[in-house]
Formats: sequence, C-alpha cells, structure tokens
Amino acid sequence: MILSLSIFLIVISVIGALLEVQIEGKDGWAGKLPTWRAKNKVISYIFGEYELTGYALYMNLFVMLLLHFPFILGVRWSSSFELKVLAFYLFFWLLEDFFWFVFNPHFGIKKFNKESIPWHRSWILGLPKSYYVFFVGGMISFALSYL
Repeated sequence: MILSLSIFLIVISVIGALLEVQIEGKDGWAGKLPTWRAKNKVISYIFGEYELTGYALYMNLFVMLLLHFPFILGVRWSSSFELKVLAFYLFFWLLEDFFWFVFNPHFGIKKFNKESIPWHRSWILGLPKSYYVFFVGGMISFALSYL
C-alpha cells in the first residue's frame, strides 16, 4: 500500500506542478495573477512568511476537498483516515512545490536557491523551511494514523 500511495503521490504532485507552471509561469506565488492578497496582521501571523492570496486559498481548499472525496463515496470517517488525508495533503504540497521549480523552464534545479526564489524567505540547509515543516507534519500525521 505504501508503495502505490507513494507512486500516486508523486504522479499527482508532478501533474499539479505542471498545471501551476502553466498558470503562474515565471512568477511564483501568484506573483502576476489577478488575485486578491490579504493585508491583515492576523492573517500574516498565521501564514508567516507567505502572503495569503485568493489563488492559494482556493487551490488549497480545492485539494483538501478532493482528498475528502472518499467520504462522499461512503468510506467511513475515522481519525485514522483523516490523519492519512492530512499526511497526503502535506506531502503533496511539499512535492508539488519542489516539482514546480524542477519543471518550470524559468527555474530548474540550478535556480532552486534562496537568491532566485524570493517568496521562500527562510531556508535551512538548502531547502525552504516550509519543506521541513510539511515533511515533519506529514510524517507525524502518517505515524499517528496507525495508532
């Protein structure tokens, strides 16, 4: 199950990244999209270094709702299943964001660094801090889903 889940996660993350490259082009974090941008101190505190945009909010809601589709089909809700959904959600966004740079012709691996990516403000050991947060959160959620 973990192998098939991992393959599916990678495939859907690549497709999500390719879609976002088509939408955003070279201007990541909805830099040039006609979307609203939150200018609220409370929202800024919650989202930290990342600006909340309408694009980001609705894209995240869209993905989270899609991940809950099995419940509509009759899969019985459980905290275990919900934790797996949360883990998948966190791993998806981590991988999708990385693949955005890999497949974006304006970036690529060579430009995956703090100097070239202004919207990822905090970096640790060559990766955006959010990658560590999402990875640890995903691992904890996944592990807790089996307790």
